[in-house]
Amino acid sequence: EVQVVESGGDLVQPGGSLRLSCVASGFIFRSYVMNWVRQAPGKGLEWVSGIYGGSGVTTYADSVKGRFTISRDNAKNTIFLQMDSLNAEDGAVYYCTDWRYWGQGTQVTDAR
Repeated sequence: EVQVVESGGDLVQPGGSLRLSCVASGFIFRSYVMNWVRQAPGKGLEWVSGIYGGSGVTTYADSVKGRFTISRDNAKNTIFLQMDSLNAEDGAVYYCTDWRYWGQGTQVTDAR
């Protein structure tokens, strides 16, 4: 059974930081590019960042480049998203996905 579970969402102040985690199981994790995708209230899905399985090469949306850092630990089937300099536009449900499987999401809320 495949499972993808995100965690780490919280209320954040402008300029604050947060670290999201995603643990996956049931497939060969290290073989796949893993991504973070977000959905703000009333908006569509927005791809945020991706990380290759073997090389660890990372890619970012322009909206988060320089503020967010994606990483992975293949031994623990886990990816992370370090989010710094958060602003109101970053408030959203954040999903972890390899485009086949999706977690339930974790909520990041602007605390203002």
